Amino acid sequence: MAKKTASATRQDAVASIVEDWRRERPDLDTAPLEVFGRLHRAFLRYSAAISRPVERKGLSMAGFDVLTALRRAGAPFRRTAGELADSGLISSAGVTLRIDRLEKDGLILRERDPQDRRVVHSRLTDEGLSTIDELFSEHLENERRMLAGLTPAECRQLARLLEKLERSVLAAEDGAAEEA
Repeated sequence: MAKKTASATRQDAVASIVEDWRRERPDLDTAPLEVFGRLHRAFLRYSAAISRPVERKGLSMAGFDVLTALRRAGAPFRRTAGELADSGLISSAGVTLRIDRLEKDGLILRERDPQDRRVVHSRLTDEGLSTIDELFSEHLENERRMLAGLTPAECRQLARLLEKLERSVLAAEDGAAEEA
């Protein structure tokens, strides 16, 4: 007989919450809760799991995001603060503070643009490059472990559905902004 894992025997909290609402308010459609409740719970576990290796290196996830953005830029691995903010996962609000911390830690350098001295680039140091290369490999392996319960086809399907969900959420936000 197959041995049950702790996660398999753990009660499905979202199903329990949905069941409670169906009992208390059978007039409500709880389908959104089933989607977003599971998405939220998966995100919380994902966030905790991906932050552990980063924090062991003395970095924050925000710092990790800056380093990955610089690495993705390709040689010479540099971007301006504005480019970092526009690169995807980094908010513009704290870019300067993150850059300050990473520079203090010796992972990046600030360099003035020789063509326009007003422009300042942040560039990975050799230590920053080796740190992010090691961490990002570990990051992908960690994500691979988390997806091990899905087939490659299910991963592709989930990625497509999440992309569609993101567009739907953005459209709902745009609609709410237009109504305000």
